Amino acid sequence: MRLKKKGEKGKFRRAIIVLIRNTTWRCGKLERLIINHLHKKTVGFGKSEMPLNEMLQNFRLTGKKKNEFLDAVKRLERRNIIRILNL
Repeated sequence: MRLKKKGEKGKFRRAIIVLIRNTTWRCGKLERLIINHLHKKTVGFGKSEMPLNEMLQNFRLTGKKKNEFLDAVKRLERRNIIRILNL
């Protein structure tokens, strides 16, 4: 088992989220916000991708809301709507 270094936060420390499909079918409110944010932020500029930390800052999430946001991101990845790239 690897021990965390002092400055390391978690699994998504330097993650980039890439939009694969622009679909919101059977998605909740938070998941729709994530997909729409990814789509609108980079429309016309090629690949829809954004660092996770930047998204957290844009949504101004802390505490319990941050955990719900990360859960929604994991659900979207499981449904193959987005891809999480860990750097």
